[in-house]
Amino acid sequence: MVITIEKSMKSKEIEKLLLNLKPRKLFRAQRFLGKVKWNEDALAYQKRIRNEWD
Repeated sequence: MVITIEKSMKSKEIEKLLLNLKPRKLFRAQRFLGKVKWNEDALAYQKRIRNEWD
């Protein structure tokens, strides 16, 4: 969300706008920990992919 603050706005108006902000949803990455099963070593995969660019 974007809040536009103009020079003519008073501090109480700005505080009121800030209080009305809705919090963002948090991304809980821990749910996905260990879900992807790799068939090869992560470092070997990384090197193989980077070598494709050359």
